[in-house]
Amino acid sequence: DALGGGASDSRVLSMVRCYFDLSLGGAPAKRITFTLYDDKLPRTVENFRQLCTGEAGFGYKGSKFHRVISGFMAQGGDFTSGDGRGGKSIYGRTFPDEGFPVKHTKRGMLSMANAGPNTNGSQFFLTFTPTPHLDGRHMVFGEAEGDATSQSVLDAVEAVGNPRDGPPLKSITVVDCGQL
Repeated sequence: DALGGGASDSRVLSMVRCYFDLSLGGAPAKRITFTLYDDKLPRTVENFRQLCTGEAGFGYKGSKFHRVISGFMAQGGDFTSGDGRGGKSIYGRTFPDEGFPVKHTKRGMLSMANAGPNTNGSQFFLTFTPTPHLDGRHMVFGEAEGDATSQSVLDAVEAVGNPRDGPPLKSITVVDCGQL
């Protein structure tokens, strides 16, 4: 445009941001905010966004994180069975991989959990550390924002991780979620 802003300005304006208000062990909820990579994985981002807003008639509100491993990741998004065996996408039970343009390079990466190629549903995980062994197998579609509140929520989630690769030591519930 005449001011030289061009496409980068419109990209910033169209950036998709969502949030979870998480309660750990019944404590008052605290917010973690995510920036989503809609320019790289639009179908995956749209799935997560609609599951946050509930506009598909189902979604993350009221669901729990069923698996948290300190030093690795926290997994949630199974709002149908609650134990890691369920969930569904806005496109049907599962949807295909869109590609793997983003790597698991740091703490706070938001990625789709799956049971193999092209089996994405609603389950996701948040990394606590770089996890390059997951690159090319799980789609990174966003990240936890760097604000102090989001980072403290990520720390609190990791602190209740189960050293035996199972449910967290305290329940982690998505009491509210949506799009910003």
